Amino acid sequence: MTAVPEALSGETASTYSEWFACLAEPTRVRILHTVAVAGGAITVGELTERIGISQSTCSHHVRKLADIGFVLLRKEGTTTLVTVNPNCCTGLPHAADVVMGVLAPRPCCPTDLPVDVTVRPLEAGDWAAVRRIYREGIDTGNATFETEVPARATLDATWLPEHRWVAELDDQVVGWAAASPVSARACYSGLAETSVYVDAAVRGRGIGKALLHKQVTAADAGGLWTLQTSIFPENRASLALHHTAGFRTLGVRERIAQHHGVWRDTVFLERRRTTD
Repeated sequence: MTAVPEALSGETASTYSEWFACLAEPTRVRILHTVAVAGGAITVGELTERIGISQSTCSHHVRKLADIGFVLLRKEGTTTLVTVNPNCCTGLPHAADVVMGVLAPRPCCPTDLPVDVTVRPLEAGDWAAVRRIYREGIDTGNATFETEVPARATLDATWLPEHRWVAELDDQVVGWAAASPVSARACYSGLAETSVYVDAAVRGRGIGKALLHKQVTAADAGGLWTLQTSIFPENRASLALHHTAGFRTLGVRERIAQHHGVWRDTVFLERRRTTD
């Protein structure tokens, strides 16, 4: 059953309304932006010069921003220093996400799975097929920054042993999915980066859907509380597939790395386990 998001409480709605109302004045938006990118404390006098307004007007709007909590004020003698409230940097985007329903519960995973596809743990005899399918993904130019298929030993050492899967169709391996740890730190033990690849000859048959279903349900059951992945914006099929499994887009990482000498963007997605 799809979870129904809770209604926004009156208290939360009132708080967010005050925030957005404060920023309905363009001058305040300019002041907040100037303070946020200043890299440290800035005086009201400096704000006045950078924005091109009178000091009395600047002081009035700075006080309004401080009353809401967007900026912090500190006196040094007769000078007022203005800094951005660090909580604003996360609180304001979070508020917008809540209002727009971005943080609402998402479906667990695809349900219309192909009946002729079997997903099972990767076995020693599957590596040749796995690396062949990886090669096909590389050849598309929109699946990975890799330009050569990593060695079996490298993949074996990288992928989590309990979170590597292959899909079979007519007794042939036609796809794979794997999860890799993001960090060696214990606090991030439940965070993994995921990959899903499908044989070029059977794309569009629901292979990726079956693999992703297994991947996310096994992650939920196996102690992984967050899955993340990065996908080229051009790979629209993969983006759509991941959205059906409860992944949400966190943002676009612009010019994150070069691919064949060309800077490429990636869409960064995350899926959080829905139960504790």
